[in-house]
Amino acid sequence: MKTNTEQIFSYLDETASEGDALYLEGVIAASQKWAEGTASPELTGEVTKEEIRRGLQLAILKGMRQNVQPHHQMTPDAIGMLIARIANLLIPQNEEVQLFDPAAGTGNLLLTVMNTIEADATSVAVEIDELLARLIVAGANVLEQNIRIYVQDALRPLLVDPVDLAVCDLPVGYYPDDENALNFEMMPAEGHAYAHHLFIEQTIHHLKPSGYGIFIVPSNLFESAQSGELHTYLKKHTVIRGILQLPQTLFKNAAQSKSILILQKPSDESAPTPDVLLANVPDMTNKQAMISFFKKLENWSEENK
Repeated sequence: MKTNTEQIFSYLDETASEGDALYLEGVIAASQKWAEGTASPELTGEVTKEEIRRGLQLAILKGMRQNVQPHHQMTPDAIGMLIARIANLLIPQNEEVQLFDPAAGTGNLLLTVMNTIEADATSVAVEIDELLARLIVAGANVLEQNIRIYVQDALRPLLVDPVDLAVCDLPVGYYPDDENALNFEMMPAEGHAYAHHLFIEQTIHHLKPSGYGIFIVPSNLFESAQSGELHTYLKKHTVIRGILQLPQTLFKNAAQSKSILILQKPSDESAPTPDVLLANVPDMTNKQAMISFFKKLENWSEENK
């Protein structure tokens, strides 16, 4: 017997494979029919939002393989779930919170966090690619999650009110629009600015005082070119709360390794500088090591609230 996730994928896959339309367009259409109640997969028992998200994720991954989009890699589930766990420790429980992802892609990371946290969440997603933005809409509708979506360059002015928490799998590389980059403090004196630096700055700008930003960053972030501008900005505008090195087993080679950077926007109230959490995330297949790691996260959260 197929699981609910497998049934959801089968429904989306079979519907999207009909006709000559782009596969991802078919996934969007199938999701819309499901959300409207005119068609749906055969599900057993009470289906969870994570089962729905994973089924949708499988269909999107298939579509992205068929239509290669090298700059639009989906955040791996293992990393998404870890960020969701961290987010749950940082935000107030059983309260309404506002979330933000300035480089939302297909929305998989944002939806993972929204499905996992215990707070009542509304979100804002920004994505420059129209097709990917429509996939966010499809996922939000099926999952009945409240996401407002802007299709634009996230490094231009945003009509986004300050939020409690931002998550972002940072786009890495140079930002080509030098004229617009001049609006950012991390624009270097010479050459193009790093897009991932500017995304951090844009995100911090849209956080409430005491709000958090959780970023997936290159592991060499603080050692690369333009790290001087980054250090200066972070020291002036943020409090570094944590740096977590992700396990090498998640990446093809050391050059692609990533870390999780946790930043907090200072409030107007004076407070003691919290301890910075520096840790290596263990191999995620090692259950006992992960239990110990999550206990360390919980202790750090309790001691530094």
